[in-house]
Amino acid sequence: MAKNNNSCQSLIPSFLYSSSVGSSYNGGVPQLLQQSKLSRSSNSGDHGVLSKNFVIPAPSEKIEMFSPAYYLACTAGGIFSCGLTHMTVTPLDLVKCNMQIDPSKYKSITSGFGVLLKEQGVRGFFRGWVPTLLGYSAQGACKFGFYEFFKKYYSDMAGPEYAAKYKTLIYLAGSASAEVIADVALCPMEAVKVRVQTQPGFARGLADGMPKFLRSEGYSGLYKGLVPLWGRQIPYTMMKFASFETIVEQLYKNVIPTPKDQCSKNLQLGVSFAGGYLAGILCAIVSHPADNLVSFLNSARGATAGDAVRQLGLWGLFTRGLPLRIVMIGTLTGAQWGIYDAFKVFVGLPTTGGAAPAPAVAKP
Repeated sequence: MAKNNNSCQSLIPSFLYSSSVGSSYNGGVPQLLQQSKLSRSSNSGDHGVLSKNFVIPAPSEKIEMFSPAYYLACTAGGIFSCGLTHMTVTPLDLVKCNMQIDPSKYKSITSGFGVLLKEQGVRGFFRGWVPTLLGYSAQGACKFGFYEFFKKYYSDMAGPEYAAKYKTLIYLAGSASAEVIADVALCPMEAVKVRVQTQPGFARGLADGMPKFLRSEGYSGLYKGLVPLWGRQIPYTMMKFASFETIVEQLYKNVIPTPKDQCSKNLQLGVSFAGGYLAGILCAIVSHPADNLVSFLNSARGATAGDAVRQLGLWGLFTRGLPLRIVMIGTLTGAQWGIYDAFKVFVGLPTTGGAAPAPAVAKP
């Protein structure tokens, strides 16, 4: 009896991680049937007939670096890393937003959780989780997918010599370009999320919150906070990616005695989490004033940046809610890089940072 060596079938479509993606597309349509062989029984009279258990086998090749499938995989990894992590820390985000909007009532992290528990019960801790999940999934898709695209694009523009010499500038430019796009995807859900979380009785969640928001503010109101969101997220993302790449490189160079390509995948993922956590602390600090501003503008109709400065003060703009945000963003960013790189490993890609991946070999 013929032995089937493809006993492990992948749940992910094979075109997502085939190294032959460049040759497996014809007019943009993956020719999956070319990657399969017809399974036949050698001991029966069913020669020429497809096996009833026929499944396209998962190829063992890795994704070709910088191919369309590579960017698609990075986009998928961004969805998982951002959407799931932000949804998980909804309770922290909810307390943080309320501390920024009503500091006389939510005086500290501990008292903030106490107030929410007393007034809204345990379920109140997850108010706004649906717009959080959807908004940050969309943002993560654009953030990570376009970062990988722009990083390669700007590196090609600079050429090998300057790309290596000014790699930090490329990280900064690539992440800023990606975040401009990502925030357009995030902004509507962020507006509804903040309103649901900071105005008790406004709505239970996205289903009733979005129509009510639109009746009150109109479609333009969904993007009222876009410029402050850019002010918060672009510096945050520039710090997130550039510092992560630098920290991970330094960890492999000065802390871990083994070259990256000889480290186990578990160790590499541990480095990704550690680098992400440290980067997240820096992210929280540089983006916190704009975060206070975004929360203030989305909390009430007609609120302006001048109102925020007058009510919070410059010192409050930089410090109110900062300790909680450092804990939240540090954990969040570490988890995001861990999940993102775990997904990349899962589909056969190298983890991010530390060493440049080997250039793709042109096929004959």
